[in-house]
Amino acid sequence: MRRVMLLVIFLISAFLIGADSPRSIYDFDLNRIDGTPAPLKGYEGKVLMIVNVASKCGNTPQYAGLEALYAKYRDQGFVVLGFPANDFGGQEPGGNAEIADYCRAVWGVDFPVFEKISVKGDTKHPLYAFITSRPSPIGGEISWNFQKFLVGRDGTIVERFSPGTQPMAPAVIAKIEAMLED
Repeated sequence: MRRVMLLVIFLISAFLIGADSPRSIYDFDLNRIDGTPAPLKGYEGKVLMIVNVASKCGNTPQYAGLEALYAKYRDQGFVVLGFPANDFGGQEPGGNAEIADYCRAVWGVDFPVFEKISVKGDTKHPLYAFITSRPSPIGGEISWNFQKFLVGRDGTIVERFSPGTQPMAPAVIAKIEAMLED
């Protein structure tokens, strides 16, 4: 009887602990770069590209490709979500207002950009802890700025593209178009 009771307590505890664990990217509440709350649940039903960005990186010109993708597919339910991070070589040193001004003025960024976060190490944001904890080939540590993740309409992360992969690369476009058709 004691074993049964312990098993029941264990199962209930495991369920309660798991109930608070995020199940998809929609379980995260973040703020846009201007401080406005923007729960990711608001993007439910859309195809997303989550990308950690930086203003002083060799990959920074990818902002143009990210904006081109967003402009091309936004009316079909595609959204780029940019997350500035200063985790690689100090390549995003500015504050949120400075980053927002730079993105608009230099690259004409219209896609949603969020407050600056950390994407690795002890201060990794919970969203990125969730993303990097997925099984391979999706999971694993972020290797550099402009690591890209495609998220299906149901909140499942379905594809990971390296920082060097251009946003308008044929493989990226093919995957986005296939996801938009589903």
